[in-house]
Amino acid sequence: MVGFFRKFRKQIARIEVTGAIASTTREKVLEALKTVERRKFPALVLRVDSPGGTVADSHEIYQALKQLRQKTGIKIVASFGNLAASGGVYIGMGAERIVANPGTITGSIGVILRGNNLERLLDKIGVSFKTIKSGPYKDILAFDRELTDSEKNILQELIDTTYLQFVETVAESRNLAVETVREFADGRIFNGQQALSLGLVDSLGTEDDARRTAAELAGLDPNRTEFCTVETRKPLWARLFRSSASVSRLSSLGEWLEFELSTSGLPLWMYRP
Repeated sequence: MVGFFRKFRKQIARIEVTGAIASTTREKVLEALKTVERRKFPALVLRVDSPGGTVADSHEIYQALKQLRQKTGIKIVASFGNLAASGGVYIGMGAERIVANPGTITGSIGVILRGNNLERLLDKIGVSFKTIKSGPYKDILAFDRELTDSEKNILQELIDTTYLQFVETVAESRNLAVETVREFADGRIFNGQQALSLGLVDSLGTEDDARRTAAELAGLDPNRTEFCTVETRKPLWARLFRSSASVSRLSSLGEWLEFELSTSGLPLWMYRP
């Protein structure tokens, strides 16, 4: 058993975070991080290609990465792919170093809360709702009416508090002043080159450059150290039909639909093109 784990000490663990970050993503990443700890990898590259996602799930991944570094001393490098925005940036803050491609779309630091007002549509089709509630704000963000001014104030305070958490996390992780982060944390997006100039990432390069950086941090030979992708076990149907492009598209569509339905009314760290 000792020999089994010894081989992982000369490899770089690799975990992918792709698509919108929600509970399913969090569960998979946390499980993969436990595997990384158990196998005693000296370093990890976190490949991020995500537009962001829910606040709590992104925060838990960030905290798990931070705790793994503190507990084991593992060197963690984030590699930003095509898109690493909003919640994707947040989880990247759990890494010791961040490598982005010059063309990476990143940034979008901020919080958004979505709600739907279908009042006019419901009026047209003659549908109305009767609500019995324990307090004036129990049906806040109800889809059959407009928000009141007091509800808007409550939600804005919620968003502002959550936003400050994001800004403070970036400031601490990137060794920047909070006010410096506020200057560019207004929801705008950047490419990798711009992110480098702002101090949001450490260097420009490919995922292989991130691997080399992780190897060097761990005292390994970057020319000889290889990746070992850590994946959670896929469902049986996904393994049986993994070669089917139509099944892959259906799975992606299903995951996105699940995300959309499950996050209505939740604060999101989400890039919206």
